[in-house]
Amino acid sequence: MNSSTTAMRTGFSRGLIELRQAFAGFEMINQLLWPVATLTAIFFLRDREFQDTGFKLGTLAMPSVLGMFIALGMILVIQYLTVEREDGTLLRAKSLPHGIRGYFLGKLVTTSGSVLVYLVILLVPGAFIVDGLKLGAVSSWLTLAWVLALGLVATQSIGAVFGALVSNPRAAGVISVPIMGLIGISGVFYPITSMPDWLQWVAQVFPVYWLGLGMRSALLPESMVKVEIDQSWRHLETLGVLTAWAMLGLILAPIVLRRMAQRQSGSRVAEYREQALQRVG
Repeated sequence: MNSSTTAMRTGFSRGLIELRQAFAGFEMINQLLWPVATLTAIFFLRDREFQDTGFKLGTLAMPSVLGMFIALGMILVIQYLTVEREDGTLLRAKSLPHGIRGYFLGKLVTTSGSVLVYLVILLVPGAFIVDGLKLGAVSSWLTLAWVLALGLVATQSIGAVFGALVSNPRAAGVISVPIMGLIGISGVFYPITSMPDWLQWVAQVFPVYWLGLGMRSALLPESMVKVEIDQSWRHLETLGVLTAWAMLGLILAPIVLRRMAQRQSGSRVAEYREQALQRVG
């Protein structure tokens, strides 16, 4: 077995270990916070009607928030990279053959696994909270599968790019603000067609809107397409935009990660720790 294969297997195993740790003990409470808060919001929206369409906001929002949680994987990757660059984890990975590649695979496993758990937490009780979800058709699950796969690759690879570029956890927090703002204008909790045209165009440039649209196309009945742009699920456009973002991330992420790894050294880690102590102080 060559060193590359060994590094990849090690990264995959490490990702599974970190995933189990993320949902064990007290950490489980932190992991449940956002899904439970989101389900609470959907509960209060479940009987509200969108304009005069007869469609319930809770039903419209349920698939959209699944797309939102896929997109939140971007923030998780950014946080992982910035924190573990400071604590020396990346430096240790750099010292191994193909260690950075294995490290990145491990982060993808941990983050993707976390996102999948979030989706289950949301979808299982959500199916009882709101009415009208289309859960029995094979085509629905096939659509959900390809949207999920492309969304995980697109958001996490772009998250790796941002995580490699920001200098510290505080900067990572600053980047999270525009990401949350983007989620806010992407039609997650309220249909995007109710927003100004210029906001609709901005939202359609980024993957968050298309993740929500793809999930709605998979889980909502055909009649609800009336509240979408052009009254269409736009599967080809969804496939094209998510694929473009996934390819962009896969091209850029290895480049910036290699450059980040080249800058890692024992003195840099010591500098990071000193800066962290100053922030705490």
